[in-house]
Amino acid sequence: MKILEIIQKVYFCSMENELTLKRFIEIRRELGHTQTDFAQLLGVKNTTADIERGRTKLSGKVVAELLRQFKINPLWLFGESDQKHLDTSKTSVIPKVVTVDSAEQDNMVLVNAKAAAGYPQNIQDTSWYQQLPAFDMPIPEFRNATYRGFQVEGDSMLPNLRPGEWVLSRAIEHIDHVSPNKMYVVVLQDSVMVKKIERKPNSNNITLVSLNETYPPYDIKPFQIQEIWEVSSKLTFNVDATTETGLLRQLQQSMEELKKQVGQVKSGT
Repeated sequence: MKILEIIQKVYFCSMENELTLKRFIEIRRELGHTQTDFAQLLGVKNTTADIERGRTKLSGKVVAELLRQFKINPLWLFGESDQKHLDTSKTSVIPKVVTVDSAEQDNMVLVNAKAAAGYPQNIQDTSWYQQLPAFDMPIPEFRNATYRGFQVEGDSMLPNLRPGEWVLSRAIEHIDHVSPNKMYVVVLQDSVMVKKIERKPNSNNITLVSLNETYPPYDIKPFQIQEIWEVSSKLTFNVDATTETGLLRQLQQSMEELKKQVGQVKSGT
């Protein structure tokens, strides 16, 4: 091989490697991870700094993790395709682990607010689920599907869901199955939340919407979602006998009394 050909080959390999590293850094920043956080997600020791500086080779294991966790197209990563994500319209969001009882029947695991903090990181660890309480709901509405209970945290879904309540939710298979008129438990890479889900025409983004209007909606990419559970019912506590009708009646009575008092004051002046 001629010297000029060798120089050209080295140059183009260098350019391809530079593009790959640039795209690797782009992915990390787009996902909002530090070099240390990203290393932990990808199974890299300590930090991704050496990869990003070109000191450590981008291994096949890392490329495989980028595809598995974030649907990153390896061909795009190496500059051989313009399609960044694979299969974004049919992203699978089925449960990563299905729990069963001693009779090998599906049971319902309860994920409280404290456990939810570690749920995304342990989503495929079967042993982690063993520490969570589980039970069977022996009524027809909870048959022939996989259900999981999640405790509501925060007030973003008021007035429908209050902090501390529980939602019992059914697993769904694909993002395509969501409805804008329902509520969902959405498991991301680093958090668990209850939201409405909207899909805008001609957009690959998913919009997460709160019922409490003080919380603005925000967009995410489909590959950021690990699981989706459709809220089918809830468990609530501190139930009292005061209904909205009762509260309205009380308000009307108070207004009548106030009018009467004002009338008495006017007639006395």
